[in-house]
Amino acid sequence: MTPAAFAIVGTGWRSRFYLRVARALPERFRVTGIFTRDPARRTLEPEWSAPTRGSLDELLADRPSFVVVSVPWSVTPGLLRELADRRMPVLAETPPAPDLDGLEALGDLFRRDAPIQVAEQYQFQPMLAAQLSLVASGRLGSVSEVQESVAHAYHGIDLLRRFLGTGLGPATITARRFRSPIVAGPDRSGPPVHEVVATTEQTLAWLDFDGRLGVHDFVDDQYFSWIRGRRLLVRGERGEIDGSTVRLLLDARTPVEMELVRRDTGRGGNLEGLHHVGVTMGAEWLYRNPFVPARLTDDEIAVATCLDRMVAYVGGGEGFCSLAEGAHDHYLALMVAQAADGPGTVNAPGLSWIRRT
Repeated sequence: MTPAAFAIVGTGWRSRFYLRVARALPERFRVTGIFTRDPARRTLEPEWSAPTRGSLDELLADRPSFVVVSVPWSVTPGLLRELADRRMPVLAETPPAPDLDGLEALGDLFRRDAPIQVAEQYQFQPMLAAQLSLVASGRLGSVSEVQESVAHAYHGIDLLRRFLGTGLGPATITARRFRSPIVAGPDRSGPPVHEVVATTEQTLAWLDFDGRLGVHDFVDDQYFSWIRGRRLLVRGERGEIDGSTVRLLLDARTPVEMELVRRDTGRGGNLEGLHHVGVTMGAEWLYRNPFVPARLTDDEIAVATCLDRMVAYVGGGEGFCSLAEGAHDHYLALMVAQAADGPGTVNAPGLSWIRRT
């Protein structure tokens, strides 16, 4: 296998996910270069064996197949346009623009079919991928309700849309914010040094997609907190997913209840190494990790899947999160914030450039 060559714009926290994936899977991926305008940031080369570049021209001279754009929100739209002008395929970190005006301004890129995908990775995290696979199988019947407490803002909205199958349709949104005390947990810099009681903010939103209900519930601390977990409930006419429990009807008189079981090696004396294998339900594999035996976290598996799907997209395959989808997710998240901070309920008809297509 010849590794797929890609470049990265940006040297922040999120960029390092792509670097870790490339280092763990050298047979699949190779980073040709990292572009930063900040000389103080050009220290990644010894750590990651990837050359740093001081201009976009230098970066593209390395002939990458595509570019990962992982920069502050305000910088992303300009880079998307500059790379689109050069017909360079882009995998853009979320979101593709900071605000409604910025999202509307991206319409020209969509209409000219710029080769851009958005790195909306949660759909590829192993348990979520297994749950989405079960929904896609039709065994729950038509899904009418999803309650999600997994990811913030646009990430959570994307999951609601995918589980409900709503596409880029409009929504009526009701939202509230609540603040409460919490003992602070770890953050990006590591675990807490001592106990501190902080204030956390919870966002609750109800999105009515023309009779299909999505409930978004997320607490600011949730990604790192040791005491705030994630929850998912998916309800269809023939069954439901309640976390790891699946309840189904085989027929009107035959209910069954099964568990989604995560399969990992390296536990209890297992000597196969330490990696995630997949997710089963009974005798059926709902998800298999394509990157065995690499030691990757669930989110790194999801990022690796985005890269793998991007390679296929550049080669003429189907996309996995278009610019329109990524823009719509952030648009709905902004409308949730507008409802929560203002009237409580708003109508979200959709971005005008999406409605015109």
